Amino acid sequence: MSVVADTVIEGFEIVRGHVAKEWIDVNGHMNVANYLEAFDSAVVTLRERLGVNDDYISKGHTTFAVECHMTYQRELTLDDPYLITTQILGYSRTGLHQFNRMYHAEALYLASTAESMTLHIDLGERKVAPWPDEVVARLDSIAREQGRMPRPRQAGRQIRLKNPLFLTEVTRT
Repeated sequence: MSVVADTVIEGFEIVRGHVAKEWIDVNGHMNVANYLEAFDSAVVTLRERLGVNDDYISKGHTTFAVECHMTYQRELTLDDPYLITTQILGYSRTGLHQFNRMYHAEALYLASTAESMTLHIDLGERKVAPWPDEVVARLDSIAREQGRMPRPRQAGRQIRLKNPLFLTEVTRT
């Protein structure tokens, strides 16, 4: 976490970029699909920092995304510079729970967040498999480096309307 001009930038910086012309939708701001694309670059960058790179994947293991939840706080428009930070919320022998924040890199406002869950996969069996010890060691190191940051307010949020006129009842079997 760092403080820049009285703005708290949470997480550690992992990606920087600019909003491209082809990312602008009919509303004149960054399209939803491109937020996901930018956040995916943060997931890939962290994965590579863990050693899960092209060479690692060629040997039969990778990660699969299994869940993602994004929130939109403020718009980004054409050519806006952005930075993405990441925070590891948790990891197990087979999975990683990651939280990313996208900030306007000059105005320093929070534009969007993305929470994701990835699993380590044996490509030969196409099943979940334990991380190798060296990846777990890197996860431990990054978790120590990030310290005890508070859980993000947006993490684990449920999608719901404030005053729905219609709501499907949830049933569990």
